[in-house]
Amino acid sequence: MRKRADEKFSGSRGRRQSAPVHLRSAMATFQPLILTLAACLSSLSTVHGSNICTSRGVTTCQQCLSVDPSCAWCSQETFGKGSVSRCDLKQNLLDEGCSASSLEFPTSRLTVTEDRHLSDKATGTAVVIQMRPQKLHMILRQGDTKRFTVSVRQVEDYPVDLYYLMDLSYSMEDDLDRLRTLGSKLASKMGTKTSKLRMGFGAFVDKTVSPFMYTHPAEAIKNPCYGYAGDLKGISRMFDIDCLPFPSRINKQCKTQFGFKHVLSLTEKVSRFTEEVEKQDVSRNRDAPEGGFDAVMQAMVCKEKIGWRPDASHLLVFTTDAVTHLALDGRIAGIVQPNDGKCHLDNNNIYKKTSVLDYPSLGLLTEKMSENNINLVLAVTSGVEPLYQEYSQLIPGSTVGTLSLDSGNVIQLIEEAYKKIRSKVELELLDVPKELDLTINATCLNGEIIPGVDSCSGLRVGDTVSFSIEAQLRGCPKEKSQTFTIKPRGFKDSLQVTIEFACSCNCEAKAEPNSPSCSQGNGTYECGVCQCHPGRLGPRCECSLEDYSPSDDDNCIQKPGAPACGGRGDCLCGQCSCHANEFGRVWGKYCECDDFNCPRFKGLLCSNNGDCNCGFCQCHAGWKGDNCNCTTRTDTCMSNLGSLCSGRGICQCGVCQCTQPGAYGATCEKCPTCPDSCSIKKECVECQHFKRGQYTEDNSCNRICRDDLKVVDQLVFHKNAVNCSYKDENDCVEHFQYYVDEIGNSILFVIKEPECPEGPNILVVLLAVAGAILLLGLVGLLIWKLLITIHDRREFARFEEERAKAKWDTANNPLYRNATSTFKNVAYRGT
Repeated sequence: MRKRADEKFSGSRGRRQSAPVHLRSAMATFQPLILTLAACLSSLSTVHGSNICTSRGVTTCQQCLSVDPSCAWCSQETFGKGSVSRCDLKQNLLDEGCSASSLEFPTSRLTVTEDRHLSDKATGTAVVIQMRPQKLHMILRQGDTKRFTVSVRQVEDYPVDLYYLMDLSYSMEDDLDRLRTLGSKLASKMGTKTSKLRMGFGAFVDKTVSPFMYTHPAEAIKNPCYGYAGDLKGISRMFDIDCLPFPSRINKQCKTQFGFKHVLSLTEKVSRFTEEVEKQDVSRNRDAPEGGFDAVMQAMVCKEKIGWRPDASHLLVFTTDAVTHLALDGRIAGIVQPNDGKCHLDNNNIYKKTSVLDYPSLGLLTEKMSENNINLVLAVTSGVEPLYQEYSQLIPGSTVGTLSLDSGNVIQLIEEAYKKIRSKVELELLDVPKELDLTINATCLNGEIIPGVDSCSGLRVGDTVSFSIEAQLRGCPKEKSQTFTIKPRGFKDSLQVTIEFACSCNCEAKAEPNSPSCSQGNGTYECGVCQCHPGRLGPRCECSLEDYSPSDDDNCIQKPGAPACGGRGDCLCGQCSCHANEFGRVWGKYCECDDFNCPRFKGLLCSNNGDCNCGFCQCHAGWKGDNCNCTTRTDTCMSNLGSLCSGRGICQCGVCQCTQPGAYGATCEKCPTCPDSCSIKKECVECQHFKRGQYTEDNSCNRICRDDLKVVDQLVFHKNAVNCSYKDENDCVEHFQYYVDEIGNSILFVIKEPECPEGPNILVVLLAVAGAILLLGLVGLLIWKLLITIHDRREFARFEEERAKAKWDTANNPLYRNATSTFKNVAYRGT
């Protein structure tokens, strides 16, 4: 508004260009009004209450910076005479005469300090990079936000460490027999996934104290199967127990019970794995649950003895047919010391504190899994599979598979679990300050931004996904800086973010305690103002509470006619001293602010999702709205197909508002008039399985179709699956099933052979054609012969008819003449 009204800047180089004549005349007409309005707006920027910075009535530099990222503080000693506030917008302070050197206005900044490129393949000795950037440095003000992006790619041929942890209680005897023959097959199958495979082996039973262990008779300590009826093993396996009574004195030799035993460190030699497994034998414990989680903990934290490589995927396969003990179960045996999450293997690689430390909790297991980048595969029998599914929900990074009775399908389970692990990237946040809110938006393979989602699934090796992360500081911690980590779950790669909290002012370092500027030492002179000692008031701490008397000083009146200090405080020496209130704190230059007069929702202040600050709700991360009752989460709007509101609506306050006509349901998943999932997935079946169709022609199959395709001989029942069929270009009926599993992976089951109409028999057709030609030839010949015969008979009949009509005498031939001479042979005698 301070520039001439008849001039404007060009957009390219800032040159001034004259406005058109008719526009200049119009501006000249309204120029007085424009200048008056500009003067009013300029004056409004400096009066109290004109913006968020001046409306809070703050008295210190640090309070000013916490109001809003746009607020600045002037520490100049001669500034702030009269009603001018030291806390204001930066430009307003400069306009009021504050020098730039006295301006406290820290700004948020973000710097990438390490950003190495992603690797394509794990080759040679080069460091494999699967996440970028690797280090960030951030300076952040309270209330301000900074956004950055991380990219993740799973490289090809990444090394794999597979540690097989087996339950060796008696009910797993046939499983051990089967495993003795599966070592080479397991290595061969996993060898198709990586050329850098290492395998190890460990075993567990339970704690070696009563009542988890047999201690009577004495023979049962060395041989837990002493007196055990081996023929009852089938019943033991049926009920997943080892604790049958001693019905007879049938002596079967078993190994002495142990807690956890590390048998084979990770090695590339498959023969060593098979050799060590063949040496093992089962043991027997007393109660039904086993001590499996004790073994899982030791297998994770004993990194040196197990041999986990830092640059490898860590796969811990846990097999059992029974439930497992959890934290606090050790109290039954008088074990009350909590599990410390440390390695306790002796020289014989036996867990030496099995009778000292309690079982680990699920929380401790999760923490150590994240710390050591472990992917846990729970291969359990069908009887206990539902329980371990619940455990898996509480242990991020774990998967569950149903083990057959003799563990014959364990290779398939490991292969499927590894495929699931490699098909999903999920971020985890470690050591994030509680005052920092992080909002994550995922951009997966189709390029669609999915708000509020920290994972991508349905990936293939080599796919790159990205996550946009917004960091907002909603409070100032005591520390000046902290470092937190963002990493993909199960990866060694991580992003280290160092954040400095710009919550303090540089002028605070120059504070003068007991300063002469504050009424001869009655306060601390800091950032241009006096922070008075208790019992002192006034701009320069010139007043004492002992001299209290009500005053009608104009400095305590916000506007004419209003009570001093808004009726919620006393005016002492021209400064408001706000009353205490049972509902909360009252503050402000005129006691105009409090933390209890904010909008409510269902009787809750700021819906319990925010903080009340001077009549305004400052919503916590994940919430918005005047009363913070609207969530910004979108995972509640995600459909089973993995799209926001099924692509038929918008997500508002965590609820889908359907916009597609005819769509309804919690995630707009129902729409009779919309294309169904069968129609949508038909093209994916065509391109993925049959290598044809529109997606194949335009090379968009890999980008659009991220489903896990499985070819089967026949479809089986899956809960919430959709069975589909269609007729292809060859008039064959294709049958397939669309299914989304528990972890959100979409799977297409396609029948291997379509139902096609049977084609003609070539030999029969040839014979039929040849026979038809021959038959037609014979029929033609017969017809020709018949026609010739009829024709001949007609001609003969005509001849006979003409002969019958002849007039000459048939006895005398008129052409015949008698002989004129006769000769006789005299020698002829008539013989």
